Amino acid sequence: MKTLFDYLKEAEEKKVAVGHFNISDLVALKAIVNAAKELNVPIMIGTSEGERDFIGEHQAAALVKSLREEFNYPIFLNADHTHSLEKVKIAAQAGYDEILFDGGALPFEENVKQTKQAIEIAKSINPDVYIEGELGYIGSSSEIISEIPAGAAVQIAQLTTKEEAAQFVSETKVDFLAPAVGNLHGMLKDVPNPRLNIERIREIKGAVGIPLVLHGGSGTADDDFLAAIDAGVNVIHINTEIRLAWRKGIEAGLKADPDEIAPYKIFPPALEAVQAAVSARLKLFNKLVTLPSANNQ
Repeated sequence: MKTLFDYLKEAEEKKVAVGHFNISDLVALKAIVNAAKELNVPIMIGTSEGERDFIGEHQAAALVKSLREEFNYPIFLNADHTHSLEKVKIAAQAGYDEILFDGGALPFEENVKQTKQAIEIAKSINPDVYIEGELGYIGSSSEIISEIPAGAAVQIAQLTTKEEAAQFVSETKVDFLAPAVGNLHGMLKDVPNPRLNIERIREIKGAVGIPLVLHGGSGTADDDFLAAIDAGVNVIHINTEIRLAWRKGIEAGLKADPDEIAPYKIFPPALEAVQAAVSARLKLFNKLVTLPSANNQ
């Protein structure tokens, strides 16, 4: 099977993006994989530190590996938003395909220092693991939020610059880069999420030349996604939308039969809701749909 980097290179050539979706349970994992297989597109599964604590690093890696081998399908696992070097070590030992070391909230030089340490640790365990670095703080919660988090880089003066990105990539030698380009973790409750700075994405891509990852995709306007892909984004992360679909599906399952106690009989509406949400995003990221002229949130 081709490597994750091979699939990202193909995505860039085709001007599409690989979808990355986080999981906390088997319901979401099955829904995401079902959606990807139906559309015949590669997929990335993510688990944050909190999600890994719940599922287990080795258990998540074993699940994804078993699916990849059973179906001979391009499913890749990312240790999403890893903040400690010890967690980097554990993810590398567990067999993750990629590890995001998230030093986005750190001062630049400290981010460089710790990211380099993360790379050294991870690649000493598995030379083939990919390491992603994050440059710029975009919040930290995949939730419905009432306001933009303090310190989040959403104003143009706060966004990652091409100079910073080039220096960061040159000094750390990361495989992938996640910059702050107007994206935001979580979905704002009563107003649309900020718009992406497409020109900044294009500038950064030209300066670094490596795969770019867009975090905090939930709530982003569809036309912004397509413009970001054309400007150089290769991977797009979605989590809050998945959690919201899961929650609504669970509520529907319980409402349909309030007396049911068998989990596998309650979960199907959640699986269907998550699969529909993922399918819609994958169709967009792979340009399998045509947008109407008006913005489609």
